[in-house]
Amino acid sequence: MQIEVKKNFEIKNLTTFKIGGAVENVYFPKSQEEFTYLLKELPDYLVLGNCSNLIISSSGYNGNIIVTTNMKNYNINGNIVTAECGVKGPLLAQKTAEAGLSGFEFMIGFPGTIGGEIFMNASAHGQAVSDKLIRCCLFNRKQKEIIFKEKSEMNFGYRCSCLNQRNELLLSAEFVLNKGNRNNIQEMIDRNLKSRKEIQPNLANPNAGSVFKNPPNDSAGRLLEKAGCKNLFGNNVKVWNNHANFIVNLGNATSEDVLELMLKMYTAVKEMFTIELVPEIIFIGNKTEREEEICNIIYKKNRE
Repeated sequence: MQIEVKKNFEIKNLTTFKIGGAVENVYFPKSQEEFTYLLKELPDYLVLGNCSNLIISSSGYNGNIIVTTNMKNYNINGNIVTAECGVKGPLLAQKTAEAGLSGFEFMIGFPGTIGGEIFMNASAHGQAVSDKLIRCCLFNRKQKEIIFKEKSEMNFGYRCSCLNQRNELLLSAEFVLNKGNRNNIQEMIDRNLKSRKEIQPNLANPNAGSVFKNPPNDSAGRLLEKAGCKNLFGNNVKVWNNHANFIVNLGNATSEDVLELMLKMYTAVKEMFTIELVPEIIFIGNKTEREEEICNIIYKKNRE
């Protein structure tokens, strides 16, 4: 089976943060058949989608990474939508809107794939990816076989699902959307895009989305702003002017630069509110000694 693979691949150009070093092997499957073949044959691997919610170490990663963005197949049949894990959320939001289907309007501003959105139960504007889900087609890593799970078995919560346990990987998902008026659906999409542009950086300012998760009954952005984090900056990185829960890469930032700024933000909120924010951005790859120190502070396993 001829599957595209790139060796010692500089992955930063695939990430929305434009940060990341050389990865030993990066695979680009184009079908579920190729994807499952890799999952069965490779001894170890990480699976990534649009690389939009993570920091990949500037020191690289000594292992195999599978990138699913070439798995782009989707189908709209009446109000039933099926999509492979690599389909990008904004594309599906627009295509379902054109079909007069409501439920994916919130995805229009997310750069991630369906796989990533189900992994973290992405949500915005009162909608979540789990709302319209029927079932998932998954790969069980231990049994090395394809299984199916209904929505009720996916253990969805705030920014989480059963996929966080890393025992299963999404291959595709099936949804049922609501039929609606195309103009009304498009208006909602336009409002969501306008709202996002007003407060969040676009990818012309490289970023990885929200840095920290919202604490229960509160907003990470509110806490960070009250703690003065909009004025924070570091080496080639700064907190976004219009929303304190975003970090932008000013051009040549490293993963360590980002972690240093994250630590400043985390510390400011902890000192003012005695609240320890939990990162939403995932860190992947080799760590410098300083990165290890910072990760031990802000990425606490007992809080994830």
